[in-house]
Amino acid sequence: MKPSALSIICACMWTLISAPANAMRDYIDVVGSSTVYAFSTVVAERFGKTSQFHTPKIESTGSGGGLKLFCQGVGMKFPDIANSSRRIKPSEIDLCQQNGVNEVIEILIGFDGIVLAQSKVGESIQLTRRELYLALAKSVPNPDGSATTIDNPFITWQDINPRFPNIEIEVFGPPPTSGTRDAFSELVLDYGCHTFDWLAQMSEPQSQTQTPSKEARTRKNQQRRLCRMLREDGAYIDAGENDNLVVQKLNANPNALGLLGFSFLDQNRDRIKSAKIDGFLPSFRSIASGDYPISRPLYMYVKKAHIGMIPGIEAFIREFVSDNASGESGYLPRKGMIPLAKSERQAIKYRINALHPTIHQ
Repeated sequence: MKPSALSIICACMWTLISAPANAMRDYIDVVGSSTVYAFSTVVAERFGKTSQFHTPKIESTGSGGGLKLFCQGVGMKFPDIANSSRRIKPSEIDLCQQNGVNEVIEILIGFDGIVLAQSKVGESIQLTRRELYLALAKSVPNPDGSATTIDNPFITWQDINPRFPNIEIEVFGPPPTSGTRDAFSELVLDYGCHTFDWLAQMSEPQSQTQTPSKEARTRKNQQRRLCRMLREDGAYIDAGENDNLVVQKLNANPNALGLLGFSFLDQNRDRIKSAKIDGFLPSFRSIASGDYPISRPLYMYVKKAHIGMIPGIEAFIREFVSDNASGESGYLPRKGMIPLAKSERQAIKYRINALHPTIHQ
């Protein structure tokens, strides 16, 4: 007797429902940093066209969001690679290990600068990291000179420095899950905060020869929270993980500023420009030399257990660090990534060839 149409439909539905969660996947799944996303998509497109493997799937989830997904477990339903514009945190390593992700290969792929961008038609501004801290921190030192803080009272840039324009402080930037925001908090807010002696002293141990006491560690954590918290009164505006959206908002509002990766400035110089920070403009040379003060490393984290399980992972990461891609004359520097020195690239290539996990239990 021939099966009825209904029985065929039911059988197909049962097959879909009962399919194993870890059914074979034939493409590489990459999540993470919106900054590294811009570079990963270029490599993925070339990789898909020139290799025998499928084009990898790249998602922009932010560094923190990507590492959280990456560390959820091993198997086909979990990402193979996490991009990050900061180094993995100890808490994220713990999460990985709790979920059986015990061998992770860390790959430094290059450097990037964080720029404070504005519309080409906006009034150019030069800032120090201390002034940026005063503009964007949730709490700032009390103007009366006492060792206390108050909610940020500054409304305009001129409130911070008389030579600045009399326009409202309005800065578009990334969300808490972003490595760009983490790096900005550390390299700008924390630095600016430490220019006030009494705040800097909160994080210093009483003795350089002794292990910091519980009280000293508590004091340091309090200082870090105090220094790195961004204001929430509208002066700092969470623009999500889409840096292209920030570029659009800057063009719509010439008085606003925006936090972006250098690559987005480099690709949009016809529409935006960068403020000078501590006397330096961001450029390939100033970032590579370390002169530009807001630069950070870019990483890929690869799940070793997925190599051999998902086709093409080794070939993809080798393409990423190849001279053709990330060398000084490669196609990634032409997209705005600051390349590693040749000796550093050779060391990274050796690590990939050895598949040596740098983060493990």
